[in-house]
Amino acid sequence: MNVRPNSPAARDIAHHLHPYTNWRKHEADGPLIINSGKGIYVQDDQGKEYIEGMAGLWCTSLGFGEERLVQAAAEQMRKLPYYHAFAHKSHNPGIDLAERLADMTPGDLNHVFFANSGSEANDTVVKFVWYFNNALGRPEKKKIISRIKGYHGVTVASASMTGLPNNHRDFDLPIANILHTECPHYYRFGQAGETEDAFATRMADALEAKILEEGPETVAAFIGEPVMGAGGVIVPPRTYWKKIQAVCRKYDILVIADEVICGFGRTGEMFGSQTFEIQPDIMVVAKQLSSAYLPISAVIISDKVYDALADNSAKIGTFGHGYTYSGHPVAAAVAVETLKIYEERDILSHVKAVAPLFQEGLRKFADHPHVGEVRGVGLVGAIELVADKSTKASFDPAGPVGVQLDKRAIANGVILRNIVDSLAFCPPLIITDKQIKELFDRFGKALDETEAWIKAEGLAV
Repeated sequence: MNVRPNSPAARDIAHHLHPYTNWRKHEADGPLIINSGKGIYVQDDQGKEYIEGMAGLWCTSLGFGEERLVQAAAEQMRKLPYYHAFAHKSHNPGIDLAERLADMTPGDLNHVFFANSGSEANDTVVKFVWYFNNALGRPEKKKIISRIKGYHGVTVASASMTGLPNNHRDFDLPIANILHTECPHYYRFGQAGETEDAFATRMADALEAKILEEGPETVAAFIGEPVMGAGGVIVPPRTYWKKIQAVCRKYDILVIADEVICGFGRTGEMFGSQTFEIQPDIMVVAKQLSSAYLPISAVIISDKVYDALADNSAKIGTFGHGYTYSGHPVAAAVAVETLKIYEERDILSHVKAVAPLFQEGLRKFADHPHVGEVRGVGLVGAIELVADKSTKASFDPAGPVGVQLDKRAIANGVILRNIVDSLAFCPPLIITDKQIKELFDRFGKALDETEAWIKAEGLAV
C-alpha cells in the first residue's frame, strides 16, 4: 500500500495499535478508514460505500445515523455528563436502565451491575462467582468451565474463558480455575452416523465427565454463548442446552449465559436464552444494548446470587468491585433510548419477518464447490469453506482462503468477518428484504472470484 507522508493512513500506521491485527502486516497494508455511515451502509475516506454485513462487531443493531440515539446522548451530556455509582450514589439513566433490563430478562434476573464492555462484564462474572462461593462457605468451589471456541473477551480472566488458541498464546493464559470442555459443532465434531441428539448427549456426558474428574465440589459455573459467535457462529445442536443445564443443576453449578452477541433480538427472540430455552443464573449483555453508540455492558444476576453477594458485602462492609464508568449516565441514557426503539418499532417482529429470507440467502450458497457448511439462526450466520466437500477436509494451511474471500468481499462492497475459513454475517437488525438481496449479491460475486483464485492457486482437492 502506498501512503502519503502525514496522510491519515501513514499516521495510523505510525501510532495506532489495532486489536486483532498483525502489526507488521499493517505496516505494509495500512488501514481501511471508515469516515461515515447511514443505515446499514458505511463509507470510506475515498468515498466508496460498503454494506456493513457485521454490524460493526456484531453490535450496531440500529445501523448508523440513528438520530434519536444522538439526541439522547446530547441531552444527557448537557444535563449530567458524568456521575458514578460508588457508595450509594446513583442517577436516573442508570436506574431506568437497570429496571428495564430486570423487567425484560427471563426468570428472576432482577439485579444489574454495569460495566463498559463484554470483556469487563465477563471479568466481573468471574469475581462474582468466586465471591458467591466464598460467601456460601465453599472456598474450594471456584472452577469455571467454558468451551473450546467459546468467546468471552480479552481481559485476563475473560480471555482465559475464551477458548481460542491465539487468545492464550504468549499471554500466559489461561489462569488457574478456568477449564474448557468440548465445542458443540455438530458439522465438525459429530461422528459418522451420529444424530444431533446423540451428539448433544455426548457433549453433556463430556461435561459431566470433566466435572467428576475435577470434583463437583470444586466446579462453580459453566459459561456459554447461546450461539457461539467469534468461534465461528456455531449454532448448538438440538437438545444441547437442555442437556447441559441438566448436568449443571445436578452438581449445583451456576449457568452463565453470555448474551453479548445474541442479546436484543439477534437470534429471533429478545435473548438467545429464550431461543434455546436457557434459564441462566447470570446473564451478560453488551453490544446491542446501546446499538454500540456508546460503550456499556451489564451483568444481570438472579435473586439467589444477589442474596449471597449482598450478605457478604454486609459482612465485609462493602462490595469491593466497580469501575469509574459503571453505568455512565450518557451511555445509560443511550441504552435506555435503544431499548425504547426496539419496543416502539417492534424490531423483534421485523427480525422474525426478514430472518427467513436472510437464512435462505445464506443457504443458496450451500452447493458452491467449496462451501462445506452454511449455518445460522435469526440474523446471524456463517459460511465455512472447505478443500473437499465430501470429506469436510479443511484447507491446508487454514486461514488464507478465508482471508482471500474477505478481501474479495470488501472489493465488492461488503464488510464481513473471516474466522479462519468461515465468513461470518451479522447485519444491523434494521436490514430490509431488498438490502439482504443486495448483501448476498455482492457476496456471491466475491465467492465466485475466490473460487477462481482457489483453482488458479491449485488449492482445490
